[in-house]
Amino acid sequence: MKNYFRFLGLLCASLGIITIAHAQTPLDGLMMPKGEICIALQYDQVTWDRYWEGSTIRVNQNIGTFTRQMGMPMIVGGITDKVNVILSLPYVKTAASAGQMAGVQGVQDLGISVKALILEKSIGKGKLTGFSNLSYSTPASNYLSDYMPFSLGFGANELGIRAIGKYELDKGPYFRASYAYLQRGVTEAERDFYYANQAYYTSKMDVPNAFQGQLTLGSWLFNYRLRVEASLTTIRSTSGDDIRVYSMPQPTNKVDFDRVEGFAQYYFKGNGKGLGLIASYQQAISGRNMGQFSGYGLGITYQFKAL
Repeated sequence: MKNYFRFLGLLCASLGIITIAHAQTPLDGLMMPKGEICIALQYDQVTWDRYWEGSTIRVNQNIGTFTRQMGMPMIVGGITDKVNVILSLPYVKTAASAGQMAGVQGVQDLGISVKALILEKSIGKGKLTGFSNLSYSTPASNYLSDYMPFSLGFGANELGIRAIGKYELDKGPYFRASYAYLQRGVTEAERDFYYANQAYYTSKMDVPNAFQGQLTLGSWLFNYRLRVEASLTTIRSTSGDDIRVYSMPQPTNKVDFDRVEGFAQYYFKGNGKGLGLIASYQQAISGRNMGQFSGYGLGITYQFKAL
């Protein structure tokens, strides 16, 4: 499968609310044939002991080292050779090594994504492909969003639209670029007053929308059994406020970050069929209103012909 969501599906980020996932996903340049299904299960863990308060790095000894773990099952189906559907449902657990604040755990957001192949053309010694992707996620449990950084997610709906372009040489190496707009909704806090550049006497909080971009250099090796990638991902919120000095973050914060990532996926049968194994590593290199995180992911995939 592909760059397997969370996210990304979507994608969630605020002081460490970061997911990485690999298999067939909204961000990659792969498609599954009609009638094929891929089932994936991934475990991701990110940690940080420093965070960006606005653009200033802080250390919070009341938290110590923050850890965020995620287990995510995912199903991808080939509706046609040019249309795939992706479903995901992450389970998240948060904890800190110090302080009195307790971590939480539970089901996060249900995600659904539809990806379509819209361009396929041979150019020179390779092939150019283009994809469009529409994704939607919504909270799948009644978790508290205004408990950052421990909260499971933003607690708001998210609608994403993404364009992807990939150029792959006949012998395996490829370059991929994607750009997305993430339209986010409103979450509800368990308080009726908060400050976000001004005073608000309401429990409703607007979660900032964001742009997401990714550049990836990858290659197929060993007769299409091994896929390796190096990526740079960037998120830029379109609005929002900064964390106030030595205060807790909240869903209204403007979250920006740049992340580098290495990824490998091995198929025992080659060409994406049968059983596959996934490993990845990520590191934040810059950010705003979030944790300076690093983390790893491990997963297993199985792709088969259903129809």
